[in-house]
Amino acid sequence: MRADHPLLAASGKGIFTGARVFPRDAQRMRESTAMHSSMVTTALELPGYRVKRNVGVVRGIVVRSRSVVGNFAGALQTLFGGNITVYTNLCERTRTEAYRMMCDHAEANGANAILMMRYDANEILNGVTEVICYGTAVVVEEARE
Repeated sequence: MRADHPLLAASGKGIFTGARVFPRDAQRMRESTAMHSSMVTTALELPGYRVKRNVGVVRGIVVRSRSVVGNFAGALQTLFGGNITVYTNLCERTRTEAYRMMCDHAEANGANAILMMRYDANEILNGVTEVICYGTAVVVEEARE
């Protein structure tokens, strides 16, 4: 994983491998893998590449709640209409974190690409939302013509 890429930079919490996180392995994993944002797609295939091996489903899950201050600022913005930036920024940060976790999960399992990437969200409690980013982790190689 390229640490200089904003969507793929490590979350600072290490590599997600099932239910365990190993911070000491995060740097080694970042240096040894080739995951890049161009290797993640919502499509069934990655043009120019051939799937060599299916690694399995990978995911990143984030559960967020709105703060009292955020709710107040959002309520004020709704009075004027338009884009409610407080909530837009919260949603973007949450999706980015879930995406990073999914990429970490894929790389920890040996994948170098993710196909069929999707987001989903569910309200768990009033004001508490789960955001999941998931896809099929695969090992790909460049297609020969």
